[in-house]
Amino acid sequence: MHKVARWFALSALVIVLDQWSKTYFNSAYQYGEIREVIPGLLNFVLAYNPGAAFSFLADAGGWQKFFFTGLAFAVSGWLGWQMVRGAQSGLMNLASALIIGGALGNVIDRLIHGHVIDFIQVYYQAYYWPAFNIADSAICAGAALMVLDSFRQPASRKPA
Repeated sequence: MHKVARWFALSALVIVLDQWSKTYFNSAYQYGEIREVIPGLLNFVLAYNPGAAFSFLADAGGWQKFFFTGLAFAVSGWLGWQMVRGAQSGLMNLASALIIGGALGNVIDRLIHGHVIDFIQVYYQAYYWPAFNIADSAICAGAALMVLDSFRQPASRKPA
């Protein structure tokens, strides 16, 4: 398999897992339904988010759907091109693949439903993190890996 194909395969896997999980939660739960998974820490809840990751700009009035869809396509295209060029480290390719998969997973929701389906809710006592999904998790993991890669020495950034 061509080296870059494995990174695009990872992006596709993120999309498939994300869409499968969203389909499951959207059919098995009622909107707003909460089921406790780990008491005091984790719930599953069906939530609809018209904004970005972790409900950012969720109440912005509708324009954000088009903005975040366009942004996701632009960022995914740019990151994909960087992977194809072969000038990135393996860690940066991993980060890019996760971000592409997460961004496109959420785009699919915006285009089909007009909002993103979220279902993971982390909390502690009265403090609740906004609901999120696998795509959001992949985007955050990819961003963290990009930051990590930026701290590495240039010699350790061999293209993969």
